[in-house]
Amino acid sequence: MMSTIYLTEKDHQRLHSLVQAHRLENNPAAVAALSKELKRAKVVPSAEVPVDVVTMNSLVKLKEMNSSTEMEITVVYPKDADLGSRKVSVLAPVGTAILGCRVGDEVSWPSPKGTVVYQVVEVVYQPEAAGNMYL
Repeated sequence: MMSTIYLTEKDHQRLHSLVQAHRLENNPAAVAALSKELKRAKVVPSAEVPVDVVTMNSLVKLKEMNSSTEMEITVVYPKDADLGSRKVSVLAPVGTAILGCRVGDEVSWPSPKGTVVYQVVEVVYQPEAAGNMYL
């Protein structure tokens, strides 16, 4: 069973708009995956989101479970995505997978080399915890 994911009201609203805007574009699978996550999310006010939850614009440390390799990424809106800065679009598989997860959660998604499993090790920076409710 999938664990509960948490989204702030603002993120949920913006992501819902994003899904509507991208629904007819070139990557229907990514939009469908995000749409499914939005439907199962527990929506909470920004001030009440737990500090260990991955929200939009959070910097997150992930550990790949097979190799124990760690990486840090920031989950961003598609317009802000920049792989050079490790800013990953919420429409990318890893972005969709970790959004709303808590530290300790494991997520998996298909890759060309088979299913990849990552654990959320740390939320290094979360806008809401830092007092930035409007990022």
